[in-house]
Amino acid sequence: MSDAAPSLSFATFLQGRRIRLTPGGLFGRICVALLLSMVCAAVLIGLSGHNPFAAFAAIAQGAMGSEHQIGASLNRCTPYLLAGVGVALCFRAGVINIGAEGQIAIGGAGAAAAAFAFADAPPIVAVVAALLGGALAGAAWAGIATAIHLGRRVHEVLATLLLNFVALLLVQQLLAGPLGQFGAGFLQSPLMPRSAWLPRLAGFDAHPGFLIAILAAAAFSFVLWRTPFGFALRVAGSSRLAGAYAGFSLARLTWGAMLIAGALAGLAGGIEVLGVHRRLIEGFSLGFGFKAVTVALLGAIEPLAVTPAALFIGLLESGSLAMQRQIGVPSALITVIEGLTMLFVLAATAGRK
Repeated sequence: MSDAAPSLSFATFLQGRRIRLTPGGLFGRICVALLLSMVCAAVLIGLSGHNPFAAFAAIAQGAMGSEHQIGASLNRCTPYLLAGVGVALCFRAGVINIGAEGQIAIGGAGAAAAAFAFADAPPIVAVVAALLGGALAGAAWAGIATAIHLGRRVHEVLATLLLNFVALLLVQQLLAGPLGQFGAGFLQSPLMPRSAWLPRLAGFDAHPGFLIAILAAAAFSFVLWRTPFGFALRVAGSSRLAGAYAGFSLARLTWGAMLIAGALAGLAGGIEVLGVHRRLIEGFSLGFGFKAVTVALLGAIEPLAVTPAALFIGLLESGSLAMQRQIGVPSALITVIEGLTMLFVLAATAGRK
């Protein structure tokens, strides 16, 4: 964020608060907001002529009705959680990062390139190299946005948002060229070497990416609240003048937050490619990055609290098709529920210091 820019609002309305597990605290208000959103959704379902309880039961059954469905739901939550933690850190620093979509896409491409490069390596080496390739590619893409923002004084919202489209086009070109599968009916890479596939958790059709994401959320919650770097991020995000007066380098903090967010989003892209599709596919990241902003806000831009927010969104989306199939309620209603939830959560948290 440029030195002359004012403190921006997404990050400031929740800056000084941690999630407190008390009914009257921020946690309690968020729970009430979630309950109100579900009540409004139930009213909409009832107005459409369907049974709200049956619809919610179908969502739960579709998301958690079997080991396979639980695994698929956890896989769905993983990119939301990883990218959401990065977005939350940026918001805490007063940097509005809307570029997770492109960072996930570039991270997937980086992971794919590394997987093919280490095709003959032992499985542990190939997997680690591919995940590192995804994280480094995502961080590099976030670094481009940061350099444009700080070097040319372009607002970070514009820089990160517009680079999303560039990233998607770049991945498209890579799949039409060196990473593409010749003769395929649509743009995709060849199947990746088995040595680079993420393993499956015993008993579930899930990769270990969700465990990695939870560890990342816990680690960066510790960083945010227990380290000098985290303290500097929170001070700079709450008041740029206070951060400058305290002697913090605002440019350095912006670089740190953006590179961490880019690495987490790139890791999310790598996990999605290696653990779900096992090949790079055009458009595999569509929606993940923008939904990560919703997840970060639902989690009150607290890295650890992003975990239940990501679970909430992921489980809703995993169960939406079952609701449409069994009850006849359009799966698009899930988007309405997400929007209502975000509105109620923002109303419950805005202006609270």
